[in-house]
Amino acid sequence: MGRRSKSSGLEGFLNLDKPAGWTSHDCIARLRRILGEPRIGHGGTLDPAATGVLPVAVGRATRLLRFLADRKGYRATIRLGLTTDTDDLEGRILTEASAGAIAFDEVRSQLARFEGTIQQVPPRYSAIRQQGVHLYDLARRGAAIEAIAPRTVEIDELKILGWQPGERAELTVEVLCSAGTYIRSIARDLGAALGCGAALAHLIRIRSGRFWIEQSLPLDQVEPQFSAGRLPMIEAAAALDHLEIVRLPPEEAARWQLGQKIAAPGPEAAVQVQAATGQFLGVACRQEGLLRPEVVFGPPR
Repeated sequence: MGRRSKSSGLEGFLNLDKPAGWTSHDCIARLRRILGEPRIGHGGTLDPAATGVLPVAVGRATRLLRFLADRKGYRATIRLGLTTDTDDLEGRILTEASAGAIAFDEVRSQLARFEGTIQQVPPRYSAIRQQGVHLYDLARRGAAIEAIAPRTVEIDELKILGWQPGERAELTVEVLCSAGTYIRSIARDLGAALGCGAALAHLIRIRSGRFWIEQSLPLDQVEPQFSAGRLPMIEAAAALDHLEIVRLPPEEAARWQLGQKIAAPGPEAAVQVQAATGQFLGVACRQEGLLRPEVVFGPPR
C-alpha cells in the first residue's frame, strides 16, 4: 500500500492498464477525480487506440517520473496492404495494394533491418510539437506540417510471434525498445520496404521499465480498490530499483536533504539516496564523486 501524507494523500506509483479509446490525459483526469489528488502524472503517452501499461505517479512521486527506467515493451499486430494518414487503422486510407504475394521469409528479412540503433521519422499524428503545437492538432486542422526530423531510437529486440498471409496479411511482433519509439512508424516503414504498405492494427504495451502488464490494474478497478483501501501503490524505492542505492548515515542524510553535496565515490549517474534505515530520501546526480540533490523528499520529521 502507498503511504499517506497530511498534505497530498496517497503517494507513490500506480501500474495502470489503460483501456482502448482513452487518451493518457483522460486517464489522469479520471484518477485525479477518484483519488482527490491534483498531483498525478504519467510516464509515457499511449495512443488512444492502444492499451496496456501506463505508469502513473501520485503526489510527490510526480517529481520522480523522469527517473523511471525508459525501456518499453510492446505486442503489436501490423496489417499489410494499405497505408493511412495516421499509420494505424484509426486513420483515413491513403493507398491499398495486395499483400498476397508477400512471403514470410521476405518479411523476416526486412524486419531485421529495424533492430539496433535506427533513425525513425515519427508519424504526422503524434504528440511531437512544431512551433509549440502538437503535430496531431496541426494534422486535424489541415495545417501545413514541416518536414518531421528523424529521431534516433533503439530497438533492443524485435521478435515475430505470428504470421497470417493473405491479401491483408498480418504480422504479430513483440518489441523491446527505447522511450520515444513509435511502433506505428515501424509498421509504416516495414510496409514501405515490402512495397505493399502497412499500418498498425493493434497495440498493447506490455512493459514500461519495471512495470509489467501482468501486475497492472484496469482503470475501472481503481475506484473500487481505492474505496476498499486496497489500491496497489508502488513505493518510490521499488519503482526506481534500477538505480544504484547510496545509503547515508544520519548526519550526512540530514545535510543532503538540506541541499548540501555529500562525498560518494563512483561513476557519474543518477542514484537513489536512502537513509541508513532504508528510508527513501530522494534522487541525486553523482558527479565528480559528489551527490548533488536532484529531488529531495524533505528533511526528517
